[in-house]
Amino acid sequence: MEAVRDDGAQPLTHHGGDDGDPPMLSSQALEALKEFLSEQKRALVADDDTTVDGGGSQEEVALVAEDWRLSQFWYDRETAETIAREVLTLCESTGSPSVVCVACPTLYAYLKKIDPNVSVQLLEYDKRFEQYGSEFTFYDYNQPEELPSSLKHAYRIIVADPPYLSKECLEKVTQTISFLMQPGKSYLLLLTGEVQKDRAAELLGLHPCGFRPQHSSKLGNEFLLFTNYDPGMRLGGWEQEQ
Repeated sequence: MEAVRDDGAQPLTHHGGDDGDPPMLSSQALEALKEFLSEQKRALVADDDTTVDGGGSQEEVALVAEDWRLSQFWYDRETAETIAREVLTLCESTGSPSVVCVACPTLYAYLKKIDPNVSVQLLEYDKRFEQYGSEFTFYDYNQPEELPSSLKHAYRIIVADPPYLSKECLEKVTQTISFLMQPGKSYLLLLTGEVQKDRAAELLGLHPCGFRPQHSSKLGNEFLLFTNYDPGMRLGGWEQEQ
């Protein structure tokens, strides 16, 4: 959470010839400093809001600041809790406690907050999440199967949130899902834009649920939650075809 990015900012510079003049920041360094301080403030606010009451009800979970350059947009609390509880229900009903989260660190954080004992692997490009130790695996969707062999066909429960709303991105994430998924009955949840609805059905045989994911940063694109299994009364059920 405390990571500082290398933004290519210029070092401290002196203006004027007098060595007694106070050092001044270049415009690039000043902008980088402002951005860093803003991120730190947001992280501190999130930490202050992280509370759990005696009944186990979850409030906001602190996360590193979103980096829009990596197409990062965190789920809001209701979305993260709803999906986390669905995943934990699947873990209990299937006797399969292992979960893999592909490019959805918000869900990882809420799963561990609700049930610290759940086994979750996070596949993520942003190396700030190396703080999660052995439960973090670096993942670049452009190299969909460049993953440790220990993860191959290792998971019955997979949640994926492709970073971009493009055909190419979903196709490559589909390759990753095939690499991770156990043979036989497995459970897949996909969060992506409504524009991917037909592709999600074609590539993965997924159906949209009635539940609508929301993000802390309000996005212009409507997002859907797709599953390869019928959730029944949960998640608003499968939407009926028009």
